[in-house]
Amino acid sequence: MRVITLPTLKAFWENNPSYQDAREPCLAWYRQVLAADWSSPSAVKGDFGNASILKDGRVVFNIAGNKYRLVVWINYTYRVMYVRFIGTHKQYDAIDAQTI
Repeated sequence: MRVITLPTLKAFWENNPSYQDAREPCLAWYRQVLAADWSSPSAVKGDFGNASILKDGRVVFNIAGNKYRLVVWINYTYRVMYVRFIGTHKQYDAIDAQTI
């Protein structure tokens, strides 16, 4: 998979010292996704059983032992993933994951 944009993830932990613990789990997630070749939501669930599949290609991943939430939009045809949001559960509760 191609992941757009890694800088969004980096900015999350670099711009706020209290989120430094997200660095390694995010990078581990990123490396695993780069090696993936997902053609459907069920393929995502095969690699990340705790991922939440939403409508229209949206997927929510739990990061760092479920401390953070990562929302992406996946274009399965082109094997491209767009990072739409990363934040704490409280921050996640304040957004609409379907439209962000």
